Amino acid sequence: MSVRTLRVGERALLVELADGAETEAFHAELLRRRAAGALPAVREIVPAARTVLLDGVADPAGLVAELDGWEAGRLPARAGEAVEVPVRYDGPDLAEVAALWGVSVEEAVRVHTATEFRVAFCGFAPGFGYLTGLGARYEVPRRATPRTAVPAGSVALAGPYTGVYPRSSPGGWQLIGTTDAVLWDAGRDPAALLAPGTRVRFTVSTAEGGRR
Repeated sequence: MSVRTLRVGERALLVELADGAETEAFHAELLRRRAAGALPAVREIVPAARTVLLDGVADPAGLVAELDGWEAGRLPARAGEAVEVPVRYDGPDLAEVAALWGVSVEEAVRVHTATEFRVAFCGFAPGFGYLTGLGARYEVPRRATPRTAVPAGSVALAGPYTGVYPRSSPGGWQLIGTTDAVLWDAGRDPAALLAPGTRVRFTVSTAEGGRR
């Protein structure tokens, strides 16, 4: 595993990794060691696409030395049940995505619902998770012209990721469906439905308008 560690201020470290898979595995290893009491004091662990930020580090120099010898290995299985997100596969870009995949619309829905996803990291907007799990052959480009307003609950694809827009906002991802799941609720604990490391499965909604 290739790791580059940078100091950020007095009490934070930014760890750069080779790719998304290594980043997910490294983040999972950090959480495992912290739960086991084997990680030096760190207040916050924040993963991104190819980095992990460690904030509130009690001994930055000591942690840098320890990280140099780490081997995170494979991404471990996530404990607990997967979060299920019911989807009406009625997105305006579903047919285009199916064509890019070289399959029928029905098969595209089957592929998406048969995949177990994992939240690699969160960002863009409160409650928005970047989900991995689809193989490389299912990567799709962002739209050439972003939409000025994507409805809340839109299920979308871009590059290797699946995401769900928690609120209406501009966006250039390919829209394949919609969900009524609440991704962010400030009055809920936790407020975010999806957190890094969470397992996610999309199911076909039985609500009117959903594809069967």
